[in-house]
Amino acid sequence: MPINITMPALSPTMEEGTLSKWFKSEGDSVEAGDVLAEIETDKATMEVEAVDEGILGKIVVKDGTEHVKVNAVIAVLLEEGEKTEDIDVSALDTPSPTSLPEEEDNFDSSEVVISEARRVKPQEKTSRIFATPLARRLAKDKNIDLVHITGTGPKGRIVKADILGFKQKTLPVSKPSSQAVSSGPDAKKLSDLLGMEYTEIPNNNMRKIVAKRLVESKQTVPHFYLTVECQIDTLMRARKEINEAANGVYKISVNDFVIKAVAQALKAYPAANVAWTDEAILQYDCADISVAVATPNGLITPIVKSAEKKGLKEISVEVKDLAGRAREGKLKPEEFQGGTFSVSNLGMFGVKSFDAIINPPQACILAVGAGEKKPHVEGNDIKIGTFMNCTLSVDHRAVDGAVGAEFLQYFKRYIENPVGMLV
Repeated sequence: MPINITMPALSPTMEEGTLSKWFKSEGDSVEAGDVLAEIETDKATMEVEAVDEGILGKIVVKDGTEHVKVNAVIAVLLEEGEKTEDIDVSALDTPSPTSLPEEEDNFDSSEVVISEARRVKPQEKTSRIFATPLARRLAKDKNIDLVHITGTGPKGRIVKADILGFKQKTLPVSKPSSQAVSSGPDAKKLSDLLGMEYTEIPNNNMRKIVAKRLVESKQTVPHFYLTVECQIDTLMRARKEINEAANGVYKISVNDFVIKAVAQALKAYPAANVAWTDEAILQYDCADISVAVATPNGLITPIVKSAEKKGLKEISVEVKDLAGRAREGKLKPEEFQGGTFSVSNLGMFGVKSFDAIINPPQACILAVGAGEKKPHVEGNDIKIGTFMNCTLSVDHRAVDGAVGAEFLQYFKRYIENPVGMLV
């Protein structure tokens, strides 16, 4: 029988994605391992491979369709001897492309014969609800739970008329969650009202998810901040000597030293390498450092795993590779999902200091500013040194103030005396 190809869950947190592009067309032969389509998730764009062989009988979700739910049918594969006619189209819960006009329903109303005798049983008794895309949108707009609707379309599918004819007062409706996060004033409505000129740049799926999680983090995680000033003259000399010795084969950055120093500090002081749960605080064995990388599609944090076990050269090569593939949207889920501690460095942009937002479920993120030359007192003398501000954002549920301060002392010790990271 025909095989349904569904939207895969490409990461543990993925709920929906965008089907960016099909690499196969209807009627094409498919072998196991062939790349079928390109899927955009909240963090990256990944290729989906076929696990079965056959003929691509029908593409259900077209190129460019957004908000395709995980496990929704996106295509149907025909096995040997099967034909397109064998596909039960009415059983396919087809998501609508973003270009579908609001006033259209996917059925010709002239073909729908409404008869009380033909109505199917209420769909709360089945595990799956069949409805046209327009019916789903109308139900969502009116806060109507589809489980209470009896469909009058083909094979009991819910259509536009069912939603419009539904008497909301007779049945309970779904209510917005009390934990829903407000996005604030509607900038578009206000701008239009005031006659302000603007260019509208659509948000991709990645930016929407990142925005949602940042708001949730700031509103649900009790942040506090600790700043330490580190003198990096010794680090800069060491970096220069290492890079000169490398003779162009590799190049160590200040951020590579920061990642290594954070990892060593977490190894020496694991009380800061934690995550909060309602039942317990999880203390991690390895320092998996998430490194904030800006991409054209938004912020992403690829992970240097077990960084405490890696040398500066290995960290440098790995970060360059991860950052490059992050900007191309080619990271694998395991390369950006997880992490125990984050580092965000804006020093290369001349930013002296800033407060970063925690990346849940992690408990800490270190914001690194630019190195700056300034006078300082050493003994009885005034000298010029290079100093760098580092601010630790902390989840107060998992890390107390004293723990955060103690971690920064370990970090400062390593960053100011980098030879200590090598032994």
